[in-house]
Amino acid sequence: MNQLLLDLQPAQPPSLDNFIAGENTELLSRLRGLAEPGCFDALYLWGSAGCGKSHLLAAVASLAMRRRPAMLLERRPASADFSAPPGGLLIVDDVDTLDDEAQVALFRIYNTARMIGLGLLLAGSHPPLQLALREDLRTRIGQTLIYEVRTLNDEQKADALRRHAWERGLKVEDGLVRYLLAHGRRDLPSLMAVLDHLDHATLERQRPATLPLLKEALQLQLDPRENEPHPV
Repeated sequence: MNQLLLDLQPAQPPSLDNFIAGENTELLSRLRGLAEPGCFDALYLWGSAGCGKSHLLAAVASLAMRRRPAMLLERRPASADFSAPPGGLLIVDDVDTLDDEAQVALFRIYNTARMIGLGLLLAGSHPPLQLALREDLRTRIGQTLIYEVRTLNDEQKADALRRHAWERGLKVEDGLVRYLLAHGRRDLPSLMAVLDHLDHATLERQRPATLPLLKEALQLQLDPRENEPHPV
């Protein structure tokens, strides 16, 4: 019979310290500065799915809220959700999903940001010229500081996975890490989720991490319906 366990290791909240920098060192430095009172820059981040944009926005919001007025808007905010606190920081995720009224609200804030001392941090899935937005807003975004969030290479992902496993107290051989990189999804959050499933399986069955258990964790990610008890 499997041993049922509670997950006593909740996921760490997003922070700039637990983001794996890779080739994004300059960006992290810029984001730390943006969280400081008196910094009123406008930044736009873009990158492929799973690169960590939303992690970075949440991390900056958490850091900034301890130092200045800050607001994080995500999941298609309405125009009424937008505000511009003087001296504050407005953070907007997925700008390419804003409806027409929300685009107008954001454009108006852009026009007053400098006058009231407002910092802006925006993120989308494409560079500004490829955003499906009204032309005046797209032009404004194109005039900000623009950073592509660079994804990690396989060596950097392997290091990140080893660290994630170590933080959970999970011993994972290098061969398992290589197998996961070869057969798992390419983005780091999905790969870490597989390690979390593997960790649960080793604890429930009181067994070390093995290739068969890793394959089960990978299959569970592909088809969550297969999350059925397995015999010891």
